[in-house]
Amino acid sequence: MRFFCVATTPFPPSKKGEFYMTKEELVNAMASDAKITKAAAAAALDSFTKNVTKALKSKDGKIVLVGFGTFSKARRAARKGRNPQTGAEIKIKACNVVKFKAGKKLKEAV
Repeated sequence: MRFFCVATTPFPPSKKGEFYMTKEELVNAMASDAKITKAAAAAALDSFTKNVTKALKSKDGKIVLVGFGTFSKARRAARKGRNPQTGAEIKIKACNVVKFKAGKKLKEAV
């Protein structure tokens, strides 16, 4: 799992040249900032992801973190696509997708 980083210190670029932060690096940063153990930071991050997932599974799942952003669920309709190797038309099933809209403070920081 990769979390994109908004930080003042650069992280090693991936093969595509993107800068990212791994879960381990995020846990270390959380532990350092909050002056807690890495185990406590890992537990907090796991709890956050578990509860975001749980909330988004509900019928009208939405999480608003003022200033940071909003996680929401949307329904993607069934559609037709093409197999890029053969060019054959394929049916793509309808599915739920997760959306994230950045909040004002996050937009300004980036």
